[in-house]
Amino acid sequence: MPRAFHKMILPFLLMMLCVGTERAAAEKRVALVIGNSKYERTAPLSNPANDATLIAETFKSVGFDDVELRRDLKVNDMRRALRDFIDKSRDADVAVVYYAGHGIEVDGVNYLVPVDAVLERDVDVYDEALTLDRVLVSVEPAKQLRLVILDACRDNPFARSMKRTMASRAIGRGLAKVEPSSPNTLIAFASKAGSTAADGDGKNSPFTAALVRYITNVIRPAIFAGRLTALRSAGKAADHIRAGDQSEDCQSAGD
Repeated sequence: MPRAFHKMILPFLLMMLCVGTERAAAEKRVALVIGNSKYERTAPLSNPANDATLIAETFKSVGFDDVELRRDLKVNDMRRALRDFIDKSRDADVAVVYYAGHGIEVDGVNYLVPVDAVLERDVDVYDEALTLDRVLVSVEPAKQLRLVILDACRDNPFARSMKRTMASRAIGRGLAKVEPSSPNTLIAFASKAGSTAADGDGKNSPFTAALVRYITNVIRPAIFAGRLTALRSAGKAADHIRAGDQSEDCQSAGD
């Protein structure tokens, strides 16, 4: 796990997940969790639906007030889920969107791919997929912290089969680096920019399994034991979040 991960995402996890402090007791935390596995025009992915279920259960276990779990969403359902989540974010102090499934980068813009996407041509991405900016809009109203977690850097079959309508239009490998413009916002990717992450051979992806282990084994015990200072030693727990040779990437915007 890169040192940057500990510097960026751990403070956010601490502030989001600590339910044992007086301040946190008054805060409202909401999450939208999406897992797309059953793709209609390409081979299904084994893990995203399982990953989403596990993440939703984990968020509930650390005191989130509202966790909405959605699986195998088509494009209109995905748009509607993000639109409805705006209202939940507006009433919340902390808002999180977690997405597992296919993602694609076209001309430097990251898109999340619904299960009914065809993506026969590169221009189809504008109608058949949703931009990362659209996801960021759904968490933007939160009063204190905003987090988007993308386990979406899998090797994408759409990118290989997609017809190019312009030779100059770039289709990237993995997802592109993004710098959030809103304050107190973090985007966590399953792999560094321009690279892919494995779906994994087990029930869950390496990234999600590692993240859940860290929350469960390090953060949650510290929270409920009332020993939040224990998290200061998080750097010693790198093995709790290690996904093989994958390298997580986090982009954040401060005040």
